[in-house]
Amino acid sequence: MPESQVVVAEPSAAGIFLVLLIAAGREQDVLDALTEVGGIRRSVGFRVPEAKLGCVVGIGSDAWDQLYPGLPRPAGLHQLPVYAGPVHRAPSTPGDLLLHIRAHRMDLCFELAQRLTERLGDAAAVIDEVHGFRSFDERDLLGFVDGTENPEGEGAVDAVTVTDADDPAFAGSSYVVVQKYLHDLAAWDALSIEQQERAIGRTKLSDLEMADDVKPPDSHIALNVIEDENGEELDILRFNLPFGTVGTREFGTYFIGYAKDPGVIEQMLQNMFCGTEDAAHDRILDFSTAITGHLFAVPTVDWLEDPPSADGDGAHDKVADDGAGATHTSARNAPEGSLGVGSLRLGH
Repeated sequence: MPESQVVVAEPSAAGIFLVLLIAAGREQDVLDALTEVGGIRRSVGFRVPEAKLGCVVGIGSDAWDQLYPGLPRPAGLHQLPVYAGPVHRAPSTPGDLLLHIRAHRMDLCFELAQRLTERLGDAAAVIDEVHGFRSFDERDLLGFVDGTENPEGEGAVDAVTVTDADDPAFAGSSYVVVQKYLHDLAAWDALSIEQQERAIGRTKLSDLEMADDVKPPDSHIALNVIEDENGEELDILRFNLPFGTVGTREFGTYFIGYAKDPGVIEQMLQNMFCGTEDAAHDRILDFSTAITGHLFAVPTVDWLEDPPSADGDGAHDKVADDGAGATHTSARNAPEGSLGVGSLRLGH
């Protein structure tokens, strides 16, 4: 199995999220810079190893074709759909590269962000930059613990890692969806604690999930439980962080969710914004507005540091074999607009 980027990690105290656009004609410069991300991270983080500095690189759908023409595409890579419900809307916004930088110290995050953007130079421009922070005991700015249902141990690895059975050309890779949400804290704080808890589906103080016969069907938790056709819950791994600026009264949550199948996250968004048979939309959206939305592939370290070439002379080129002697040069086989997760249903 190729070496995966370090997606699975403990929650960090600080994070910087950078979304970039590649300048026309500068694809090779970007490719060269991506081969050095790991070395730059080690140089910055080695001085304070206990701070656990990390960086995950994501590549968008359009950028993949620009950077790797003639090469296979990850099976689940596409533009994030727009989710337009009767009341609320989740946009799909431009983005070629994602740098998810995290550590237990913001100074390390900041220096790594600085060094990486210096290395990219004018080959890629930052179009969105968010500095996130840990708020008390892993709470968001709405006052609720965020990320309680993250899988742990091998379950976390399984939830985010593409296998040979999923997509043989990209085993060890992952996918990530990011969205920036702004909160109307004045309206939220005007609710009673009980009303807030019913919107989330979890108690505020003790962080306990409500029983199914008590939890409202339009609560955030109810709409984010996704099961497969066998009734097994499908996990994702979240590393959300709050952010804000007091001068402009802008407060929000940066959602970042990793999965081996982006369709799981897309089904959550479909439920949240467009509703289900039991709920018009996610109640939390009456207080939180999505203003960005992106889907990125997270290739392996091997792919970033030594990408294959279209003529097949890369160090780790491989062609998938279907077991019957047939070979495949492209892993993209899901129809345009498909969620690509088979039969999914809302868990009750």
